Amino acid sequence: MTTLKNDRFLRALLREPVDTTPVWMMRQAGRYLPEYRETRGQAGDFLSLCKNAEFACEVTLQPLRRYELDAAILFSDILTVPDALGLGLYFETGEGPKFHKTVRTEQDVANLPKLNAKSDLAYVMNAVSTIRSALNGQVPLIGFSGSPWTLATYMVEGGSSKEFRFIKQMMYAQPEVLHALLDHLADSVIDYLNAQIDAGAQAIQIFDSWGGALAHREYVEFSMNYMTKIIAGLQREKDGRRIPIIVFTKGGGQWLETILTTGADAVGLDWTTPLYTARDVVAGRVALQGNLDPAVLYGSAASIEKAVKAMLDDAYANGEKTGYVANLGHGITQWVDPAQPKIFVDTVHEYSHKYLG
Repeated sequence: MTTLKNDRFLRALLREPVDTTPVWMMRQAGRYLPEYRETRGQAGDFLSLCKNAEFACEVTLQPLRRYELDAAILFSDILTVPDALGLGLYFETGEGPKFHKTVRTEQDVANLPKLNAKSDLAYVMNAVSTIRSALNGQVPLIGFSGSPWTLATYMVEGGSSKEFRFIKQMMYAQPEVLHALLDHLADSVIDYLNAQIDAGAQAIQIFDSWGGALAHREYVEFSMNYMTKIIAGLQREKDGRRIPIIVFTKGGGQWLETILTTGADAVGLDWTTPLYTARDVVAGRVALQGNLDPAVLYGSAASIEKAVKAMLDDAYANGEKTGYVANLGHGITQWVDPAQPKIFVDTVHEYSHKYLG
């Protein structure tokens, strides 16, 4: 077993002492990096990039060569699960992900196969083990999945959506059909994430990207309850270390008190919830992660430093010295100058000594 040289990310998630605030970025391997675009060009397309372990490993490591990040995250896509369930994932240039098949009826749900992640998504497990080996203990590796609600939105809509017309119609007109779909997806995600842990993932994030599109009661019934089921079904220890679980509901800061009941070790925040408020609400019961607006990285060095320092001031306002991971409030965008994230990362490490030193 390779010794982990930098474990402050895992320690912060478990609210253990850290020497400086750990930091990583959602979508840190992506189109803003010229080396990523070059590797994607070699792969031919996005899905080919995901399905080739060596390419997936290369793009996972690229941001770690530029920035002093405290975690790597598996390069993959949240829609690998619906693809493995037979819906036929494809990408239209400029239009995002789409599926050849949709799931809109009781029969469609009944026709979904049972997922065996280790065989049906073997390419993901190959990527996890390849990346873990290549990291050689440099930093921990994060595995991930979309939440059942988020996966279902794509499966029912047939792709991305702003109105969520079909899935909300199903939710209000045929809730039993949607519950059957979400239950199937929860079982699939449990299998998928446990397979990632077996392959070498050292922390897990559940991306509930569209949870914020729900009304407050519906959020609990159709999203949070299924994430709770997943967390209860996950392997929580490997190689003598706890596997921390992060839940990130974009637009879900107002439900913090409720999200605490999921059993997650940490809650990710977008940029709409003040960190000092979130710290007071969770009162040391979970760690927090976030919540810099990704658009801050369009600014000058001085404005980025100012925003990062303000975020850290908020994070440590109540006197806690751990239980916080710096991150963006959502994924880094493709238009960011690659020089700007370094300012973000370095400022987090340097300024947090004010509170942790």
